[in-house]
Amino acid sequence: MKLKKITKFFNNKKPIVGLTAYSYDMAKVLDKHVDFILVGDSLGMTLYGMKNTRKVTLDMMINHGKAVVKAAKNTLVIIDLPFNTYERTPLQAYETACKVIEKTNCYGVKIEGGIEIKETISYLTKRGINVMGHIGLSPQSIKNYKNIKIKGFNSFEESNLIKDAISLCNSNVFAIVIEAVAEKASKAIVKKVREYKKKFIPTIGIGASQNCNGQILVTDDMLGLTNEYKKNKLPKFVKVYKENNIDLSIKLFCSEVRKGIFPSEEFCYVSNKKTNNNVTYIKFNEK
Repeated sequence: MKLKKITKFFNNKKPIVGLTAYSYDMAKVLDKHVDFILVGDSLGMTLYGMKNTRKVTLDMMINHGKAVVKAAKNTLVIIDLPFNTYERTPLQAYETACKVIEKTNCYGVKIEGGIEIKETISYLTKRGINVMGHIGLSPQSIKNYKNIKIKGFNSFEESNLIKDAISLCNSNVFAIVIEAVAEKASKAIVKKVREYKKKFIPTIGIGASQNCNGQILVTDDMLGLTNEYKKNKLPKFVKVYKENNIDLSIKLFCSEVRKGIFPSEEFCYVSNKKTNNNVTYIKFNEK
């Protein structure tokens, strides 16, 4: 994608829409509607039946990334760096990111973490790697998806999340994903990031706030294709779109994000008298 098109993408005042894809055909459908496609390590659970994302390999991400990039003619493609491929040293992260970009020709990579990963992200961005940050819920840190707490329901966690976001801004990320964070805290994070003077850094919510500059969901979740949907165990923030076909469902999701219809309060973690820091994110059946 040419630099001029990328600049226009990020300076557009309309809400940004993202969805995940792991195959050529799905990416081809998404390419007509979304602003960016994430080749997420969620493919480990969605495609390979893993219990979490921690066993996803770099080769998996590269192979699926190649297929998606080949199909995407109008959108940015971002690829997750999988668990244990970037955490040890900044050099390890750089070598991994270079391999992903060289093999797939994607626009950039996504890395989970806040302050603890800032030196690594700075190392990458100083060397020309486009990095999307990811704060809040960190799926790569989860071994068991049972009774996971939503972050940001107290002032201490909210403050730490804001510090994470600002550290990512200072590390020169081009966007920040905020996942499964209390709505009030998400608003505070978005406000601080918007006040960042050096450049515009869009915030992308997934179970965060309508105030974010954009929204993303796992495509298989929002289409109701997963076992979690069948078992009524999808995360609270997922709205399922089951139109007559996949194309119409994706089109409706994109339209609702751009019109500010999604996410409504129903799909956010809003504090009330019954809400505390023990809010459950999602429960998976254990085998």
